[in-house]
This record gives sequence, C-alpha cells and structure tokens, in this order.
Amino acid sequence: MKRAFPILGVLTAIVLSYALYMALVGAPTEQTMGDVQRIFYYHVPSAWTAFTLFLINFVASILYLVRRNPAADMVALVSAEVGVVFCAVVLVTGPIWARPVWGIWWAPGDIRLTSTLVLWLIYVSYLVLRRFSSSGQTPALAAALAVLGALCVPFVYFSIWFFRTQHPQPVMGGGGSIDPRMLHVLLINWLAFMCFAFLVCWSRYRLERLLREVDQAHALESLLDPHGSMR
Repeated sequence: MKRAFPILGVLTAIVLSYALYMALVGAPTEQTMGDVQRIFYYHVPSAWTAFTLFLINFVASILYLVRRNPAADMVALVSAEVGVVFCAVVLVTGPIWARPVWGIWWAPGDIRLTSTLVLWLIYVSYLVLRRFSSSGQTPALAAALAVLGALCVPFVYFSIWFFRTQHPQPVMGGGGSIDPRMLHVLLINWLAFMCFAFLVCWSRYRLERLLREVDQAHALESLLDPHGSMR
C-alpha cells in the first residue's frame, strides 16, 4: 500500500492539472456572467466533495456507535476534518462569485448560504469537541453530533428546490440546465477533487492510527514500573 500512495499522488496531480486547464481554458465562457462563472468549477465540486465526506463521516459514526470500532472512529474524524476544509472552500468561493454577479458578498436571507454556514459550524464544533475534550465518552458524543450534522446535509442540498432564494437552481434537475461541455468539465473537476480528498484522508488516517498507537504505548508504559511489574 505504501508504494501505491506516490503512484496515486502522481495520477491525482495529473488529473488536477488537467481539470485546472479545462476549467480556465477548455470550458466555454458563460454568456451572461463571463469568466467569473469559472469559479463554478471549483465551488460546486467542493460542495459535492464536502457532502460526500460528511456522508462517510455519518456512516462511520453510526458504525462506531453500534460496534465501538476504533477504525470507524478514525474514519469519522478524518472525513470530518477534510470535509470541513472543502466546505470552507465553498463558503469562500461563493461570496467571491456572488460579488460581481449579485453585487453583494453575502445575502443573509439566502437559505442556501445560511444553511451551508450552519452545516460548517456544526462540523467545526465536532472537531473542537474531538480536539479539546479528554473524556472517554468524547468519541460517542462526537458521533452523535455527527449524526445531527449529517441530517443537515439533505436540507442544504434541497433548500433551493423548496425555498425562494438568490442562489441559482441546481444544474441537474430542479429546473436548472447546463451546457454539456460545462457539465463535462464540472465532472472532471469533481473527480479531481475526490481523488485529492481520498489521498489527504488516506494520509491523515495513517497519521491518526500512528498517533493512537503511540498514545497506547505511552499509556501502557506508564502502568509499568522500571522493573516491568505493575504498580
């Protein structure tokens, strides 16, 4: 598996480079918004990647609550960390896109924007809990919070289907439409982001497992006296 990581890293770099080229050069220019619309190829794939990672966090959290499996707990933690980063990209690229199009950085009454911010704050709270709580019940409490966060994901996604909002309609379904060439570039960028997210999660999982093994070794060592007998 160690040999596979650099190979996948190189392949991911190639896909990311190609996706960047297609987003900036290969995709057709949108007639109404112009080149600023190209943020779309980062904004939307980042959101889809974040939602996918939050789904993984949800499944892993359920598995931990049911089986108390440490591996599931590590997967939940790692997917939440990387998911928060991609969700932050969504919250940053959204206002950058909105300013020249809507004339404002943020529309407080927009349900999609507000619910995405709430979703991000829930998972930030999840990570804060994991980082600063030393209770033995922390993983279980965090898993319960993750389940709550996951319930917000469908609401964020479908909010523009059922509420009046400034946010554009979905590009697939819900009354939206997209040029097939744009859709092609969008999917390429999503693939690139998913590959990158997988590599980061893989690396972070290996690090988390190593840290826990070290902590366990230190805990065991603290129970033993210098002669190897129990205190």
